[in-house]
Amino acid sequence: MAEDQKPSLLIVDDDPLITDTLSYALSKDFEVLVADSRQNAVSLLRQLDTAPQLALVDLGLPPTPHRPDEGFQLIADLLAHSPPMKILVLSGQNDAANARHARTLGAAEFVAKPCDPDSLKKILLHALQFRAAEISGEGVADIDPLIGKSPALQKLKSQISQYADSPFPALIEGESGTGKELVAVLLHRLSWRRSKPWYALNCAAIAPTLVEPTLFGYTKGAFTGATQNKSGYFEDAGDGTLFLDEIGELPLELQAKLLRVLENGEYQRVGETQQRFSQARVIAATNRDLRQEIRKGQFRPDLYHRLSVFTISVPPLRDMDEDKALLLEHYCRFYGEQAKMPPFSLDEEARKAWHDYHFPGNVRELRNIVIRLTTKYAGQRLSPAEIEPEFDLEAPAETGTGLPGDPGTLVEQAQRHLQRERGFDLDNMLKAWEQGYIEAAMKLTRGNVSQAAKMLGINRTTLYSRMESLQKQQ
Repeated sequence: MAEDQKPSLLIVDDDPLITDTLSYALSKDFEVLVADSRQNAVSLLRQLDTAPQLALVDLGLPPTPHRPDEGFQLIADLLAHSPPMKILVLSGQNDAANARHARTLGAAEFVAKPCDPDSLKKILLHALQFRAAEISGEGVADIDPLIGKSPALQKLKSQISQYADSPFPALIEGESGTGKELVAVLLHRLSWRRSKPWYALNCAAIAPTLVEPTLFGYTKGAFTGATQNKSGYFEDAGDGTLFLDEIGELPLELQAKLLRVLENGEYQRVGETQQRFSQARVIAATNRDLRQEIRKGQFRPDLYHRLSVFTISVPPLRDMDEDKALLLEHYCRFYGEQAKMPPFSLDEEARKAWHDYHFPGNVRELRNIVIRLTTKYAGQRLSPAEIEPEFDLEAPAETGTGLPGDPGTLVEQAQRHLQRERGFDLDNMLKAWEQGYIEAAMKLTRGNVSQAAKMLGINRTTLYSRMESLQKQQ
């Protein structure tokens, strides 16, 4: 970014008085963009060449302005679009549970309304400073991003070393915030392609109509706005690496074209009949269970098998207990140096609380907690009283779908149940299980139907239908 170019800030709020006031007050220091809903914010981002560095979002957005659902989902949408973005929540829905959950989802900070513009400006500039440190050459990019000694992390490092030099595709799976893009970067850096081009496309961050011309290129006159011939990522990558993040968002009609490239290297620019050939290595990443997407008809099984020649599962932080302290020490030191502040430390009880917390937002959440604690308590020794307000203790400790336990255990439980119960009714039992899991998912996601549906592995419309059906049966 040029020295005279202002940092970009996206403000999302449905109150025009707030957006007008903040735009006027902050426009001297920021290039301000405004949206009044989650849908409009996502649409705006897809039209931009470069994502904003910062976002300031309200939780209560239409169509449910009195609930935080849309705001929570927007945080996830923004980070899926641009992981380096620093998101601050400015909201009147400022109870402690909402604040903790927003930070768990990836928000850097939660600011209660009302907040005077000068204070807000300082908070935004502070977040911008940490963002710049994270992506600069002096930041985490120059040091081993996979910090830890746990068996899960050692397995991950071994897989990266083993698969780096292979020409075959690789699929990286893992929850949000685990660092899937870092794994993809390491696969490129450790391969013979390290001096070759690296191209990355976030399939969730681009309008579906633009994915094909972006990947394959286009010819002059192929569509409105195509004023000249343009190469795509496959052509530009040459024999380098093409990283496709959020591959589960790729439209079905494009999945067949991607499959063709993976099978024989062939592709065509949009509006062209000439066959072209790619030698790029494709690395894909997803936080979805693509096997479930296949069962729902939303992902091609042949593409999945072609992409997953090598599958790398990035472990969630809850599976790396011994690494939590190492990551704490690393980020304390790093952000203390960046902010020119002495690092904080934890007493024995606080260290135990840190170890026991499951970090549902994974490394991204841990890193943001360290940033906030560094800002608030530089040089201090902290007890659980200072760190536990940062923890979202009500968030689910793990995600997933299906009944607990392995199939063998479930069969044994069912046998005992059938032997013990008389007049057993399978339909009633299945309805009870279904209602219980739906209610649990709705509570864990605080009534967010979209997130609950994702947690249950079904479409949102299917969840609405089942909820209505269960309500009629009561």
